[in-house]
Amino acid sequence: MDQPHVLWFHEAGRADVAQVGGKNASLGELTRALADSGVRVPEGFATTAAAYWAFVEANGIGPGIARLLGRYRDGAASLQATGEAVRALFLEGRFPADFAQAVREAYRRLSDEAGQERAAVAVRSSATAEDLPEASFAGQQETFLNVVGERALLQACLRCYASLFTDRAISYREMKGFGHLDVALSVGIQRMVRSDMGASGVMFSIDTETGFPRSVVISAAWGLGETVVQGIVDPDKYQVFKPLLGAPGRIPIIEKSRGAKAQKMVYGGGGSARTRLVATSGREQRSLVLEDREILELARWAVAVEEHYGCPMDMEWAKDGLTGELFMVQARPETVQARRSTTRFTLYHLTAPPGALRLLAAGAAVGDAVAVGEVCVVRNPSEIGSFRDGAILVTEMTDPDWVPVMRRAAAIVTDHGGPTSHAAIVSRELGVPAVVGTGTATEVLADGQAVTVSCAEGDQGHVYDGALAYETEEVDLGYLPQTRTALMVNIASPAAAFRWWRLPAAGVGLARMEFIINNLIRIHPMALVHPGQVADDGDRQLIRELTSGYAEPQEYFVDTLALGIAKLAAPFHPQPVIVRLSDFKTNEYAHLVGGSAFEPPEENPMIGFRGAARYYDPRYRDGFALECRALKRVRGQIGLENVVVMIPFCRTPAEADRVLAVMAENGLVRGQDGLQVYMMCEVPSNVVLAEEFATRFDGFSIGSNDLTQLLLGVDRDSGQLAGLFDERDAAVMRMIAEAIRKAHAAGIRIGICGQAPSNYPEFAAFLVGEGIDSISLNPDSFLRTLPVVAEAEANAGGHTPPHT
Repeated sequence: MDQPHVLWFHEAGRADVAQVGGKNASLGELTRALADSGVRVPEGFATTAAAYWAFVEANGIGPGIARLLGRYRDGAASLQATGEAVRALFLEGRFPADFAQAVREAYRRLSDEAGQERAAVAVRSSATAEDLPEASFAGQQETFLNVVGERALLQACLRCYASLFTDRAISYREMKGFGHLDVALSVGIQRMVRSDMGASGVMFSIDTETGFPRSVVISAAWGLGETVVQGIVDPDKYQVFKPLLGAPGRIPIIEKSRGAKAQKMVYGGGGSARTRLVATSGREQRSLVLEDREILELARWAVAVEEHYGCPMDMEWAKDGLTGELFMVQARPETVQARRSTTRFTLYHLTAPPGALRLLAAGAAVGDAVAVGEVCVVRNPSEIGSFRDGAILVTEMTDPDWVPVMRRAAAIVTDHGGPTSHAAIVSRELGVPAVVGTGTATEVLADGQAVTVSCAEGDQGHVYDGALAYETEEVDLGYLPQTRTALMVNIASPAAAFRWWRLPAAGVGLARMEFIINNLIRIHPMALVHPGQVADDGDRQLIRELTSGYAEPQEYFVDTLALGIAKLAAPFHPQPVIVRLSDFKTNEYAHLVGGSAFEPPEENPMIGFRGAARYYDPRYRDGFALECRALKRVRGQIGLENVVVMIPFCRTPAEADRVLAVMAENGLVRGQDGLQVYMMCEVPSNVVLAEEFATRFDGFSIGSNDLTQLLLGVDRDSGQLAGLFDERDAAVMRMIAEAIRKAHAAGIRIGICGQAPSNYPEFAAFLVGEGIDSISLNPDSFLRTLPVVAEAEANAGGHTPPHT
C-alpha cells in the first residue's frame, strides 16, 4: 500500500517517528492525546518519510550522497565541502507532482481553517531518528518562520530537506553513529503563533542543572523563541514546585528571576521568512515576561506532558501577542539528566585557599564540574579552525554550527545566553562544564590565559584567574549506612539546596536567612520601609534600580526573600526545613545598601544588638515585619508548610514572649496551620531555664559556636584566643548534655547545627550517646559524618534516642 505524502498532526502520534520524525510525531501526540489536559498546540500537518525517499529517488540523489560522504570519510574532502555539495543536490532537485499537490492542498485547508487566504506558517525539519531518549538532534536541521504562500512553502520544504546535511548535522550523526542514509526528513507545517508580538521560550519538567525531578524550569523572552534557544538574550527564569501544583489556593512558584532581555526577534516583514533583531523597550527589560497564572498554566502542561510520555521532557512554548493565548509548539524527551544515576555522582571541590580566587567573570553555571585550561577566544564561526583541543572556548554565543568544536573544549564560557540557551543545552549533553551569560567574557579573558572554570559552587559559575587546584570525590549513596539519629543539612544558598537534593537528609536543620538578604536582596529592610532616612545618594539610586518593577519597594524584599526560602525548602519537602530569622550583627547590617543610616556602631556586636532583641525593638521592628510577611507567603501562598521558624539569640523567656507576640501580629501564630517555632539554644540562660523556654517552643537547636563563646568567655572572632575555643571543652559538653536531657524531659525535640560533629568523630559519638534527636551538617561533610554516626550508634549498644 502506498504511503501518504502528508499526515495531519491529529493523525500522527509517537509511534509514527519512522513516518514523520520525532518532532512531528511529538506534535501529533500532543494534539491527539493531551487536548483534554488543556494543552494547546497550533494546528498543522507533516510531510512523510515516504515523500522524502520519493524525492531522493525521483532526483537520483542517493548515489551522489553515498559518493560524497565516502570521500569525506576517506579524508579526500573536508566537512564543509562535503556538506555544501550534498545540499546542492537537494536544492537543485524538483518535487514529484503528486507530492507538491498534496502540500498545496493541505496548506489551503490550513488557511481556510484559520480564516485566511494565505496563512503564515512555521516550517520545521523533523528527522526520523531525532528526539530519541538516547540522543537529542535539537537544532541540527533548519526552521523557517512566517512563510506565506504555496510557492514560498515548497521552497522552504526544499531547504529543510537540504538541511538534513548541514555540516553540524553530518558531524552529529557521525558522533552518535547514525547512518546518513538511514535517516529521512519530515517537514512540519504549522500555523504561526504571533509570538513576535508576544513571547516565547523553553521549558523542562526537570531541573536541568541538578536533575531535581520535582521542578518545572521555564525560560521566557519577548518575541520569537530563537533568541532563547540560540542564547542571544538573557531570558527570565521561573521555577515551579510540581507537588503543590494541584493544591487549592497555592501558587508554588519558587523562582522568578528577571533577565536582561535586551533584544527580541521579530519577523522581517513583507511575507518574508526572514527575521530580524530589534531592541526591547525599557519597560520590556524591567518587566517579567509571564504573569503568575501563565507560569502555572505552562507548569501544569509540563506535568501533563511528562506524565503522558513517562519521562522528563524538554518543551518549547509560545504566547500569541494578539490573543494572549499560550501554545505548546514542541516537546521531546530530556536527554541528559534523565540518564544520570540518582544514587551516584561526582563532587568537585576547589582546594585553593579563598585568597587565591581572583574572579574574572561569572554567569549561569551549566553542570557541576571544574575545568582548568587556556583561554581560546573565538568570536565567530569563521575562526573555529583556530580552536585548540582541550582549551577553554570563550565566545559571544553558540549555535548548532559550533557543536564540532564545543565537544573538543575543556569548558565553554559565553557572553550571552541563559540556562536553556544552545550553549547550555549542548554543554550538558556533551558533559562539558559551561558558564553562560557572563556579559564580558570575550572582553576580560585573553587568548592563551590560564583560567579555572568552576560550576561547583551553586547556580552561578565562576571563571578564576590561573590554574587552581581542585579535587573530585565519587559518591554512591546506595552504600551509605542507615542511622537512627536524624542527619540534616545546613543550607544558606537557595541554589546550593538544589545541588544536594539527592542526599538522604532528614531535612534542613539550619537555613540561614542572612545569605538571601546579603547576596540576593542586598538592601537593609529598614531602608525600604523608611527610604527618607537614607542620606547617601549612591544608596538611594541603587535602591531605585534594584526595586524597579515593584509597585512598592518593600514588596521587593518580601518577594525576593520568600522565593529564596521557597527554593531552599522545596528540594527537601515534606521534610522539615528550619529557617532561622535574620541574625546579622550591627556591623554586618550596616554594610547592606542603606544600612549605615539604621545601625549604630557597637564595641562588641557579637553580644550586642542581635537576634531576638531586634525583632520587637522600634529600631528594627518594621524590618522584621517584612521577614514575617515573607515567611507567611512561603507557608501560605506558596504552600511549603514544612518550613519551621527558628528564633536566634533569645536571652530570656520574657524576650521569647515578646518575639512570639510580634510574629503573631504579623500573621505567624505558633500552632496555626501547623506552624512550629524553634529556638536556638546558644545562650547559657537557654540551658539554665530550658524548662521555661520549652513551654514556648516546639524544639531547640543547639548553636555550639555561640554557646562555647559565652560559656568560655572567648570571642569567637578573636584570632588571639582561637586556641581556647573548643566545643569539646568539658563545660560545653556538660551544658549540651543538660540541654538534651531537659528538652526530652519537656517532650520537645532537640538537635545541633555546626561543624564540631564533622570535625571531631568523638564529638559525634558523644551526641549520639546523649540521645540527641538530630545532627545538622554542612552538605560537604554530611557524607563523611554519616558513617561516624552509624558507628557511634552501633558502639552505643543499640541506643535509641529517647524522643523521636
